[in-house]
This record gives sequence, structure tokens and C-alpha cells, in this order.
Amino acid sequence: MIGRVPNWIVWVVGIIACIWVIPIIGIVVTSVRPPADVTLGWWRLDNIRFTLDAWMRVWDEYPLANAFWTTLWITLIGTGATMLLTPAAAYAFHFLKFPFRRTILVIIINAFVLPVQVVVIPLFQLWRDTGLIDNILAVLIPYVGLSFAWSIFLVKNFMEDFPKELIEAGKIDGCGPLATFWFVVLPNSLSAIFAVGILQFLWCWNSLLLPMLYLRTTIPLPVLLTRVSGTYDLNWDLRSVAAIVTTIVPLFVFLIFQRQFAAGSQTRTGAKE
Repeated sequence: MIGRVPNWIVWVVGIIACIWVIPIIGIVVTSVRPPADVTLGWWRLDNIRFTLDAWMRVWDEYPLANAFWTTLWITLIGTGATMLLTPAAAYAFHFLKFPFRRTILVIIINAFVLPVQVVVIPLFQLWRDTGLIDNILAVLIPYVGLSFAWSIFLVKNFMEDFPKELIEAGKIDGCGPLATFWFVVLPNSLSAIFAVGILQFLWCWNSLLLPMLYLRTTIPLPVLLTRVSGTYDLNWDLRSVAAIVTTIVPLFVFLIFQRQFAAGSQTRTGAKE
């Protein structure tokens, strides 16, 4: 039986949560108040006025809608490809026998310690020579390829405790390697797959370096956010609007995936959903 949580823990967690929410409140308030009213601080209450001028200016002066759809398109493709390919690769490395299996796995996982900045220049030269500059493939390929280092490691660690009796039962029923993966392993690995999906979605959505270097006309929201600033005016109200639009989707996706993540963690009984 779980004991009652002490009151001081509740108070400490509540205080930390309030401190965590304060910057979010500041961004929202800054986006709906005139710049003159928040010059000395968004928390000042001596002159309270609200306006949607910043929201209308951002939508009129910057391609916010196009950047939103570009970000969504790139993120969905990058996340979907990773969620499809990672479980198959982890299954092959863990359950199948083929030459140089451990060597290939070590090479892939060691790429986890390779900073993205190291491959920026070689990738730029490669994309320039192949004509992929200003093409979404220039960012999609690194998104999916660089994610294999940690995603395969995560899913393979999950499969370390996978009941081998289920694999043997599938073989007895006549399942080959592909059928075993599709009907036995995949339905019972949803928790690890959704964990990969959450992390990959957040990384693709918030990525700034690769799109800034490889994309020119079709730019995602993080790159647009860096451009929503004036030369002599900081435009905090416009930047707040762009920040809200950039972060609202990952917040909702995280909440939705969390529910499925919790449901997927209960599918290790061998019963397919």
C-alpha cells in the first residue's frame, strides 16, 4: 500500500511548478500587451491594456503559416520514418543472426557521441554537389539517420527483457522473421516506440541548425523565429507570438503521446491490441 505523501513535498512541488510556469505566462502576456507597457516588465500593473496587434503583424509581415506547415510536414515525416525503421533495426540486431552484427551495432551506437556540428560542413558539401540545398531531404535524411544512434539503443534495451517465449511461440505457429516482428514483437513494443516518437518529434520540431544552413525559401518555425526581430527594436511582442506558435504544437503532441505511451507500457503480455 502506498503511503500518504508528506505535505512539505506537495508544497515544494507546487512552488517549483509555479516558478516553471512564470516564463510561459510572461510570453503570453507580452504577446497581447503593447510594447510600451512591457518595456519595464510584463508584470507591471500600473497601465493594463491588451491588443492583438502583435499577432496580426506577425501573420502579415512574416510567412508564419507557411513556416508552420513546413515544420509540421518535416517533423511528421522524420518522426514517422524513425518510428517505422527503428523497431525493425532493433529487432534485427537483437533477435537475428547475421555477419558483423555486433560491429555494425557498435558503429551505429557510437555515432551517438558524434556532435551534429561535426557533420555540418561535410553534409553541406554533399548536398551542394547533389543539388539538395533548399530541399527538405537535406534535413530529413540527417534527422532520421542521426536519430538511429540513440533510438536503436533505446528500443534494443527494451527488447532485452522481451519474453523469448513469445518468439518461440511465433516460430511454432509458423511465423518467419518478418511475421514474428510484425505480429509478435511490434505490438508488444509500443511503449518504447512511442518514447522514440516523442523524443524524435521534439527534436525535429525544435531543430534550428540544420534547417538554417540547408533551407532557403521553405523555412521551418525555429528559423523564422530567429528572423522575427528588428535591427534597432527587439520586437519582444512579435517574438513572443512566434514563440507561442512554435511551442504550442509540441506541447499538445507530448500530452497526446503520453497517454498512448502509458497505454503501450501495458502491452507486454503477448496479446495483440
